[in-house]
Amino acid sequence: MSCRCVSTNTRRLSGRVPSSEHVPDPETSEPEAEDDGEIVHFSHPEHRLARFDFPYLFMCMGCKEYGAGKRFMCQTCGFQLHEFCALAPPLLHDHPFHPKHPHLLFFAKPAGGFLRCKCDICGKAVKGFSFRCASCGFDMHPCCAAMSARMELPAAHEHPLVLAPAAGGGEETSFVCQVCRRARRGHHLVYQCLPCGYCLHARCAKDMVNGLYAHGIVPPERRSALAAAARVTVNALFGVIGGLIEGIGEGIGEAFVENIGRSRRSFR
Repeated sequence: MSCRCVSTNTRRLSGRVPSSEHVPDPETSEPEAEDDGEIVHFSHPEHRLARFDFPYLFMCMGCKEYGAGKRFMCQTCGFQLHEFCALAPPLLHDHPFHPKHPHLLFFAKPAGGFLRCKCDICGKAVKGFSFRCASCGFDMHPCCAAMSARMELPAAHEHPLVLAPAAGGGEETSFVCQVCRRARRGHHLVYQCLPCGYCLHARCAKDMVNGLYAHGIVPPERRSALAAAARVTVNALFGVIGGLIEGIGEGIGEAFVENIGRSRRSFR
């Protein structure tokens, strides 16, 4: 699998870029950015990519995830990459999300073929670019790699948020995310504000890093989930109403039959 990547600025990612002796052969990486700020990325070598900042939704052709705001885009054909995907280094060293092993390699293609792995940070499927540990299979999206164990997200909360310990097997928790209003799911990571108890899924924090939250955009897959939940709720509501109407109808019918019987008895 390829681990080629262009890197023009690696300070945006939480992991420390290792010294030169740990970096893969430079021949596996693309050239640095030109003086005009444009880059030639290995995933789109036919055209150069320029930096833009638009408030609308786009699909990153690198990690196959949505984003808004900052991006690198081809002005010829519209190919787009998240800024952190376009500038991802070929290797991260000592990332705070995976202290067990020191090196995380950048991969352009997901592992497993049809049986795609999931990101160990947000729990979503890895469909494209990712950082992977060759020792244990730990995997995370470049966007998740851009997060850290302690983050300041003023758009969401006034206090710094700290990564909470992972939940144990079968552990019960009262955690409820203040963005999506859902409880903690499985072993997915969450952020907490220790002074006031504010809670946030790492998956929801990710939408603040990729620009969706700042521009008020709900990603299409979440809209689909909300629509499905709304349909279930409406169907359940109509089921209850239908049951009530049916019960009322049965009651009216029984009363009507009973009145007819009484009328017949009175004429006798």
